[in-house]
Amino acid sequence: MSEATGALLDLITVPPDAGRAIPDAATGETIGYAPEHTVADLDAAIEASRKAQAAWARRGHAGRSRILNEIADDIEAHSEELAVLLSREQGKPLEGPNARFEVGACAVWTRNAADTVLEPEVLVEAGDSRAELRYAPLGVVGAIGPWNWPMMIAVWQIAPSLRMGNAVVVKPSEYTPLSVLALVEVFNRHLPQGVLTAVSGDREVGAAIAAHPDVDKIMFTGSTTTGRRIVESSAHNLARLTLELGGNDAGIVLPSADVESIAENLFWGIFINTGQTCAALKRLYVHDSLYEQVVDALAGMAGRMPMGNGLEPGNVLGPLQNRKQFDIVSRLVDDARRRGARIVTGGEPATELGPLFYRPTVVADILDGASLVDEEQFGPAIPVIRYTDVDDAIARANASEQGLGASVWSDDPDAALAVAERLEAGTVWINQHGALNPLVPFGGIKSSGYGMEFGAHGLKAVAAPKVIAR
Repeated sequence: MSEATGALLDLITVPPDAGRAIPDAATGETIGYAPEHTVADLDAAIEASRKAQAAWARRGHAGRSRILNEIADDIEAHSEELAVLLSREQGKPLEGPNARFEVGACAVWTRNAADTVLEPEVLVEAGDSRAELRYAPLGVVGAIGPWNWPMMIAVWQIAPSLRMGNAVVVKPSEYTPLSVLALVEVFNRHLPQGVLTAVSGDREVGAAIAAHPDVDKIMFTGSTTTGRRIVESSAHNLARLTLELGGNDAGIVLPSADVESIAENLFWGIFINTGQTCAALKRLYVHDSLYEQVVDALAGMAGRMPMGNGLEPGNVLGPLQNRKQFDIVSRLVDDARRRGARIVTGGEPATELGPLFYRPTVVADILDGASLVDEEQFGPAIPVIRYTDVDDAIARANASEQGLGASVWSDDPDAALAVAERLEAGTVWINQHGALNPLVPFGGIKSSGYGMEFGAHGLKAVAAPKVIAR
């Protein structure tokens, strides 16, 4: 065990005979043992949350914001310890836009939830008539998180919910429970008992949250398939939903782009977190005039980026987090190869680094209809598709049932904006992809879910609108 992960890890883990072994994603070594909570444990957590919520709400915005800022300070104080644990469990390296970056984002988003102003909205004011729209706590929020950015997405769910006076029961992914349990431990050093509880269990526990009669709001980040099941389960109690589901994000490089100037942003838009990001760039459409130049630029960067154990200095790409995702990436790349696509770089496991490493892969001369284009690979492999007509590229980008993010790459602002307005996605970036700001609302359309997170819109999404008229 690394000394940097010791103190918090000792507090959140259980003896081997009482929990489930959680492996280091890079080495397979057991990091620790996560508690295996049951549906009965979930019921008890929700009951405790119900009892604690009213008093928490009575603290008011100022009191809750002060505590959240204290929590942000504490996250920063434990940042290296949290980052090392995250790196081991999830696989992302400490350096680059990875583990340290994620922990830093946890503090930033917690502060933003604390400090965002949400004033009553005056709807009507005429003579003696006045109507205001205010926002009240909902009650208990059930937060179900993923394994790719486990801590940061947990904060996206937890911090605004607490700010608005709710209690929260959070269920981390069974693949990455330890980092979230450690984060919740830091939060709970400042919160009243029962206001925030982590329940570490399997999918049965997650399903029970969605169907629980005492949960008022469900926040879920994960697959579209699971999101649909949550919608069905929540119908029984009419819980409000925020669903951030899968994305097969398209990018379009226009003929007016300067490849050299966009190459680095393009690379990280694709390969951040080794491609394991919902809003990563998954399909890249490049105009014929720039096609080979873009392919060569991406392949060159992929070949230069250090990959390996996330605790070793210099590495910026890590392993796939789990065997299931590794197998998906391998299957999609192998299918592209069988179809005659050109594997420009990568296209194979990096077994010398560890069992779940897969080389960053650039695939050229591939068409829509190939599985690597049509399915969300969620890993370090990018299909680069040639086009000649911009209208055709837009139509192909919009053909996906998903609509989380998209991007346009061009040195011509007017041309980029014209294309951005036609792309069907919750967020369209220009000359970047996947960049998020805690003040800017984020959410998907179509099968990528619904509901907004971040900023004032995110606070409103975890509150009950109330009109007061006189």
